[in-house]
Formats: sequence, structure tokens, C-alpha cells
Amino acid sequence: MTNKVAVYRKEHFNAAHRLNNPKWDEATNDRIFGKCNNPSFHGHNYELIVKLTGVPDAETGYVYDMKLLSELIRENILERFDHKNLNLDTAEFQHLNPTAENIAAVIYTILREKIDADLDLQVRLYETERNFVEYPAN
Repeated sequence: MTNKVAVYRKEHFNAAHRLNNPKWDEATNDRIFGKCNNPSFHGHNYELIVKLTGVPDAETGYVYDMKLLSELIRENILERFDHKNLNLDTAEFQHLNPTAENIAAVIYTILREKIDADLDLQVRLYETERNFVEYPAN
């Protein structure tokens, strides 16, 4: 087969965060981020969908072994972010506001280093049932 096929892996993780720009005063942070600027943090049940697109391997028929993709996500994303306070417990968000947009971009960067460049990668992150982001946006 020479046509590309997209494969998807869905995972979920739970994490707390606070949206806050330390360059702004509290009134500006409250106006921009509202309840998401709670100094005591708040949490989400994130749903993560990782999409890989490529030509299936001639011998296996796989674009990517889904068991290996599951392990890759577990080891590099879930173990790093699940049941963590993103602002306090992770190096990635010590100086980066943990918006859904930034979280998706960080996850993409982590996975991109581990996945063959011949495969297109896209990350979709649901922060709530109705709010989600995709990175990169195509």
C-alpha cells in the first residue's frame, strides 16, 4: 500500500493547574483567566488523542505498532503528568502557563523526539468534554 493511513491512540490523565501570568497583577489575571486563576489550583480529566499518519509497513501492515504507541505515551506523558500539579510538579510548566494549547504543544514535542520523522504526528487534547485543542493545527 502506498496511501497514507491515520492511526489514533486515546489515553487520559488527571492533572491540576493554575493559569496565571506572573508579569500581570492579580486583577488582570482574574479578568483574563477567571476561575482558572484560582490560587489553590483546579483540575481536569484530560483526554489525549495521539494521531500518527503514514504509509503502512509492507511487512507488518502497521503504520505504528499500537502497543508500542500505548507504552510510549504511558512512559513519556502519563507518568510525567498524571495526578500532578502541572505548575508545581513538572519542569515543563515551571515557566510556561499550562493552558491546553501549551500542554498539547509540550506533549507533541516530547513525542516528536521519540517517533520516526517519516510519520506525521498530531496531538488532540480535551480539557473538558466541549473544549479541546489540536497541535499542530493543520
